[in-house]
Amino acid sequence: MEGTPANEQIASPRRAPSQQRSRERVERMLAAASALITEQGSDAMRMGEVAERAGVSIGSLYQFFPDKRAIIWALAERYTAESQACISAALKDVSDVEGLRRAFSELVDIYYGLFLAEPVMRDIWSGTQVDKALRQLELADSRANAEFLVAVLKRLRPDADPVALETTAFLVWQMGEAAVRLAISVERQEGERLVAAYKRMALRELAGD
Repeated sequence: MEGTPANEQIASPRRAPSQQRSRERVERMLAAASALITEQGSDAMRMGEVAERAGVSIGSLYQFFPDKRAIIWALAERYTAESQACISAALKDVSDVEGLRRAFSELVDIYYGLFLAEPVMRDIWSGTQVDKALRQLELADSRANAEFLVAVLKRLRPDADPVALETTAFLVWQMGEAAVRLAISVERQEGERLVAAYKRMALRELAGD
């Protein structure tokens, strides 16, 4: 399966703001879009609504975001950066199997909680299923997250095949995303059971049990 290397930059379909005033304006646009997606979903969101709620002209909005896809992309990049920072912080000091169990379990719970609480994240995920570029962004995110996990596994299992560790870590992240998305599509009680089952299976593999 061909993928995008974690260190490969995927071009954003929007113009990046260079001045402070422009950055503040873009922040208002993204906040407005996020609120509208929460209220009605991205399919129903209109560019004119985003501009009106953000208090900017439609021309100013199009200057930075040529279409709705560019807005979804920017929000996806933001969530990706936040999640990578969270994962890196949680795993960087893990030095034993028990620490890995605790940190990984907490990360899965956080991810599940975010999907339950953030309609925008669920909307972005839906977009990755039909948008090839967004899917590549998601794959690059999974590979980057897997690298944080690989660093831990190499500390815990220094004699293991590094390629095998990389494969395991990447697959664990991909399966985790799939498990959480399945969990939010069913009743809460069943969803919690699915997440717990995933954690047990993933930790057995990661710990080498």
